[in-house]
Amino acid sequence: MEISKEKLLIETYEKLMDVGMLGNHSIDIMDEIVANDIMGFGTTAHEKILSSSDLREMLIRQREQSKDIEIRWNVERFKHRISADENSAVFADDITFIVIVNKETIEMKVRFSAVFEFVQERWLAVHFHGSKPEHVGSETDTFGIEEWKLKNAELEKIITERTLQLTTQKQELESALHNLRSTQSQLIQSEKMASLGELTAGIAHEIQNPLNFVNNFSEVSNELIDEMKEELSKGNYDDAKEIADDVKQNLEKINHHGKRADAIVKGMLQHSQSSSGVKEPTDINKLADEYLRLAYHGIRAKDKSLNATLETAYDDSIENINIIPQDIGRVILNLITNAFYAVNEKTLLAVVGPTAVKYEPTVSISTKKIN
Repeated sequence: MEISKEKLLIETYEKLMDVGMLGNHSIDIMDEIVANDIMGFGTTAHEKILSSSDLREMLIRQREQSKDIEIRWNVERFKHRISADENSAVFADDITFIVIVNKETIEMKVRFSAVFEFVQERWLAVHFHGSKPEHVGSETDTFGIEEWKLKNAELEKIITERTLQLTTQKQELESALHNLRSTQSQLIQSEKMASLGELTAGIAHEIQNPLNFVNNFSEVSNELIDEMKEELSKGNYDDAKEIADDVKQNLEKINHHGKRADAIVKGMLQHSQSSSGVKEPTDINKLADEYLRLAYHGIRAKDKSLNATLETAYDDSIENINIIPQDIGRVILNLITNAFYAVNEKTLLAVVGPTAVKYEPTVSISTKKIN
């Protein structure tokens, strides 16, 4: 082929690509490079162009949809073929689109082909075919731009909601820890609460576990959100949704351990209150279980070598009973604390006594409704 004729073919192809990819050329340049009866097809029956006016209408709509976005592209040659008589040519290329919507970068790869004929000393495009992106909301959404914008907004909303929940959980736990420290100071200074002063180290240990879980899951969730944003920038919405599900699971775990820490604080606050002398409906099973845990961690704070088995047998048929919970709670606390001291002493004697025997320290507590 003559060099000038081949050069003209390449220039015509580059102009077609530029006007179709939101480049620098005006749509009016189509009159020079496109046949009046040009045909163009996509991947569905509705995606068709049967004239240059149809193509012009599609390009106008495409440019209106793309006002707020930036589109760049890279072309990688796949196959170019020129007929033997050098009057027709077929170009097929792989095109990588880089679309920037709301500062988010989306990458998409399609294959584009075009057929040219040499008519009256110029090349005209008579046919083209391009595969449409996967994420297309409607036939009028030429490049799936509206769908990208919608998905981006939805995922941004998810990130904002998850971040707000994490922030709220953190604030609640910080508030609970502040209340715990404030209450602890008051209890240590109170002669009436001298017994609880012995438990403060144990309670701090008890609440540290859920706080550690909360901190760990918060850090992991923060990393997941960074990964989610990275997947969004690549247009991997399925991966981003999976990460969002992981963040949701972490939030559920944070909520669980936050409630656990809250229950510990409430139990401590209740124990710190002065007795009102007024009876009130109380769940005796729950009260006994709370003070069992407090007593165990209190004595463990002073003697790490104690590892006792805790056994409970609560009568679920017992309804709330009218008692003074602060007074009964202190009675239960003292009884259980004495029990731990007793089994600990027996454990030491079993190990160092004249006859070493195997002994497993066990403290049991049960409730039962009789008449």
